[in-house]
Amino acid sequence: MENALGIWGPQAIMMAVTASFTIFGMIMLLAAVFMGRRWNPGYSVEVAFVALMLGLAYYADFLSVKTYAAYQENMNSEEKKVSGNYTGQGEAAFDQVVTVIAFQWGFGFINEENELSRNAVIVKPGEKVLFKIVSNDVIHGFNIPVAQITAEIDPDDKRELWIKAPDTPGKYLIQCVNYCGVGHAQMKAWLVVQGEEPTASLKTNGENTNGGA
Repeated sequence: MENALGIWGPQAIMMAVTASFTIFGMIMLLAAVFMGRRWNPGYSVEVAFVALMLGLAYYADFLSVKTYAAYQENMNSEEKKVSGNYTGQGEAAFDQVVTVIAFQWGFGFINEENELSRNAVIVKPGEKVLFKIVSNDVIHGFNIPVAQITAEIDPDDKRELWIKAPDTPGKYLIQCVNYCGVGHAQMKAWLVVQGEEPTASLKTNGENTNGGA
């Protein structure tokens, strides 16, 4: 399983490519200033550079379309999920209670055994899950598209909401929908619905799961 905000993933690849081109461009600029004579690249180098740019643009567009399609598929799912704000019925009414810590720029999930999972919460199909959400710094949003629910969390407040987990095992998007700084676009997590077969091998014993497999 690919963890949300994993060290190596599509978004990290694009960020690495952008950083590499920035550094390369600065080196070439310095070289142009201090070199004694100009470098005249051949026609094949120019064609290769243009092809690389087109390839990167296609790759970025492919990732965007893929993410958007998955997002809409969850939103338009025929299997509607029961969810809503917590109305004080008591935690015993839920199969699982999860404390969510929102911070710049990620989520930490603490289960009832005080085990911490970084950007992934593991549930079972059909479970009623209560989320107790707090913000560690600024205003954040907590959105689960498959559950069709969104909450806004102020730094000095706590929000409680619940969902009925999807019946189909898999990974479902959790995201912040309130702009919270330069890393907002990276602030995503997974709702991991486990079936009889283990869906993921996440370590939740207080360890950071970023980059795990």
